[in-house]
Amino acid sequence: MTTTWKSDDNKSGVNKHEEKRTNQKLTNPTTDNPISGTALTSWSRQQKFAMIACFAILGALLAVSACSKQEPKPALVGVSGPAVEPAAAPAITAASTPTVAAPTATAKKTPKKRPANVMYSDANSGVSFLYPRKFALASGEKAQPQLAGLGDVSMNFAQPGGITIATVGVPANSYLGTDFASAFFNVSVNHNVSEQECSHFAFVDTRNADGEPVDAENVKIGDSNMEMTSSFSASDTAQAETQYYHSYENGACYEYVLGLGTEGLTTEGGVKHVDRDQIFARLEKILATVKINPVDEKPAVESEATGANGGKE
Repeated sequence: MTTTWKSDDNKSGVNKHEEKRTNQKLTNPTTDNPISGTALTSWSRQQKFAMIACFAILGALLAVSACSKQEPKPALVGVSGPAVEPAAAPAITAASTPTVAAPTATAKKTPKKRPANVMYSDANSGVSFLYPRKFALASGEKAQPQLAGLGDVSMNFAQPGGITIATVGVPANSYLGTDFASAFFNVSVNHNVSEQECSHFAFVDTRNADGEPVDAENVKIGDSNMEMTSSFSASDTAQAETQYYHSYENGACYEYVLGLGTEGLTTEGGVKHVDRDQIFARLEKILATVKINPVDEKPAVESEATGANGGKE
């Protein structure tokens, strides 16, 4: 049997060859071991993705935490949105208007100014006229006209039977500082005088210097035509002047008298004479307002047709 012995050189050569292969494996793992290289590369990419996802989640958590700690801020004015029209104001009505209490201070009331003239009317005679409110009115039995210092003034009808209706007197203090004593306007009626007799007077004007009577004068006062005469008398204590007017209406004769009385001729102390024309002009204004309304005589006729039971048949 033959024994073969290998030399150390061969052994060393084999060892060297193995060592070289080992070194190649270590230096180029992908070439010699493709499975190990692929696994290493895949793990590295997943690790990168995981790390990126962690950072993203962490950032989101930090943002949410910061927003939850901040207080809510008011809306910006500049932010545009759908226009909202303001609600229409409710209509103001009398019912919705609140009642405001009037001030407690009492206002002074302006007194109503009364008319300067007053109307007088008599249904029985049909006479009506206006006279100044300041003048004094008397009617009926108290209406007999008088002049200061001379007494009653007589009627001037051609026939007796006259009835005094009303008298308006001028206040005695109307003409202070003058010889004025009294003045009046009077109206009477006489049913016993015809229309022809109404144009005549019981006594006529005797102011003529020769003492001859003066015929009556036809004058127009207001809307009425009248017959007019006058009378004058004087003494040491008083003077009197009267004007008479007649008109025929309603089947009767109406007489209007304007009278003026003054102090006598012996007046002393520098007293001025009153303006007679002015006084008669004021009295004539009353005469111009006289109206004679128709007198209704039907009630007397109806009374004849009244039955025993008081009713009309």
